[in-house]
Amino acid sequence: MSEKIVQTAGKEQLGDFAPEFARFNDDVLFGENWNNRDIDLKTRCIITMVALMSSSITDTSLVYHLENAKAHGVTQKEAAAIITHTGFYVGWPKAWAVFRLAKEVWNENISPDTEKASHAAKMVFPIGDPNDGFAKYFIGQSYLAPVCPEKGIFNVTFEPKCRNNWHIHNADNGGGQILICVAGEGYYQEWGKEAQKLRAGDVVNIPAGVKHWHGAAADSWFSHLAIEAAGENCSNEWLEAVEDEHYDKLK
Repeated sequence: MSEKIVQTAGKEQLGDFAPEFARFNDDVLFGENWNNRDIDLKTRCIITMVALMSSSITDTSLVYHLENAKAHGVTQKEAAAIITHTGFYVGWPKAWAVFRLAKEVWNENISPDTEKASHAAKMVFPIGDPNDGFAKYFIGQSYLAPVCPEKGIFNVTFEPKCRNNWHIHNADNGGGQILICVAGEGYYQEWGKEAQKLRAGDVVNIPAGVKHWHGAAADSWFSHLAIEAAGENCSNEWLEAVEDEHYDKLK
């Protein structure tokens, strides 16, 4: 038998002051609507997350529904993808606001025993698996987690001192890449320019045809979302490594 949703918050908090509102909240909204099985509870939880985020509701009601979503099977990875996808349509600041709450809901199973786990606890996105498919283009260990792969969005994590080779995103039209930094500290550098320090919240727009590299600072793990910009005949051109002699001079 399916779980029956029971809500009493309306009567407990507003029973004396607004009894009709309390009844609608507990008996109709939750008692009837939430117990309708035309759509499953997990889907209903996701719809509610999106609706509240779209309306800029980031108070205790959203926390309740995030916890409810987790209780009905929405994983951390799914929550991150839902919030990211919705953010493109309703506003990036709204996504940031929801992520701050979602981190608290989904991070209790992360162990703080290692630096890697400590870094993971600072962001809602998973670190993912070792980035073995591109290991030959990196110095040090990197990790890759698909966030919304059909849209070309991945979370890339670098251990301290890890960086990718110089490379170019080529395209006949459009293309390039956007980096959104989500945790730790790192660097981005374009050929012929000074390296710039990156921290959570920084955004880098990389046009097609620009030679560049990015990676972690020497004393910090670093993660960013890598978003592939739409274009025609896009491809990556991997070039020489960022050698220690160059990297060690960065401040």
